Amino acid sequence: MKKSLRNPAKLEKIVEEMLGLIGEDPRREGLRQTPKRVSKAWEYLTSGYEKDVKKVLNGAVFTEKYDEMVIVKDIDFFSMCEHHLLPFYGKAHIAYIPTGKIVGLSKIPRLVEVFSRRLQVQERMTQQIADTLFKTLDPDGVAVVIEARHLCMMMRGVEKQNSVATTSAMLGSFRDDERTRNEFLKLINSKLT
Repeated sequence: MKKSLRNPAKLEKIVEEMLGLIGEDPRREGLRQTPKRVSKAWEYLTSGYEKDVKKVLNGAVFTEKYDEMVIVKDIDFFSMCEHHLLPFYGKAHIAYIPTGKIVGLSKIPRLVEVFSRRLQVQERMTQQIADTLFKTLDPDGVAVVIEARHLCMMMRGVEKQNSVATTSAMLGSFRDDERTRNEFLKLINSKLT
């Protein structure tokens, strides 16, 4: 884990200054505690910088003969766009095909959480999740699909409220074998009955 470089008091001062720069009075009753609240919120929203993915996955990788597709889908996440510091949120769908090692299922959403709690672009986050699983498990393949709504597109700029950005990273057999890739895509689009 990286040593924390956080300085809550300095961030509070910056938020107070920003409030003044946009024409607000930071001493107004409703804003008096806002710098402290914003500092705490940003500490949480960027907590992924202080998490080591190796430690998140450590102790949860097991030897197992299972060699069929493992999928965890509809993983909710929230992240902050590094371009406008506005949220983007959605669902991650992740699969891998083990070759002797599996990971505890709860670790897959935790991995998403580590990377989503950093300033991000969706494309990088998708690739980081795929690369980490591929390096950790040495599987036959890894697939990651992320679907997200970006407030930077919804609240400003093009102002398109119904747009969804989809990114994917296909490694190993998911990239090389069309049948494997299609099976994954079919399964993430199916619903439990």
